[in-house]
Amino acid sequence: MKKPLIALLLLAMAGLAGYVLWFGNNPAPNVRFTPLAGSSRQLADLKGKMVLVNFWATSCPGCVEEMPQIKRMYQQYAASGFEVLAVDMSYDEPDYAKTFVEKNQLPFMVALDSQGAIAHAFGDIQLTPTSFLIDRQGRIIKRYVGEMNFNEVGQLLEANQGKA
Repeated sequence: MKKPLIALLLLAMAGLAGYVLWFGNNPAPNVRFTPLAGSSRQLADLKGKMVLVNFWATSCPGCVEEMPQIKRMYQQYAASGFEVLAVDMSYDEPDYAKTFVEKNQLPFMVALDSQGAIAHAFGDIQLTPTSFLIDRQGRIIKRYVGEMNFNEVGQLLEANQGKA
């Protein structure tokens, strides 16, 4: 009876250690991007801020549905060092994305990933929406495949306000 319990405990500890190693100190790739309104930048330029990188497309109903919530979250936390980079997928029509951004008056950075290089750097993202929350040190602390848990993201942002 003790051997299965010990094995289960060791397995759980190994899983926790793997999680901490993967998510606890997983640096975000230093991708280069050009926002629709702006000049070329690197993700490392945003170090010192909490950053949400959101992969989306205008053809993705979940992406379109969560965009107003991302906009509200950005407006709520931008002053305390929160940035959003919405990465439009390579298969999306650039004109559709530009129209969507203008129509919805998105106040954060939106980049067209026309060659798929940004999606590839983040693990060859294919499914949208997929989002990454990056801490002020440039480490990925949360990944969402599908729509985000906005309550959880808000709690993480609250917990990291003012921490450089």
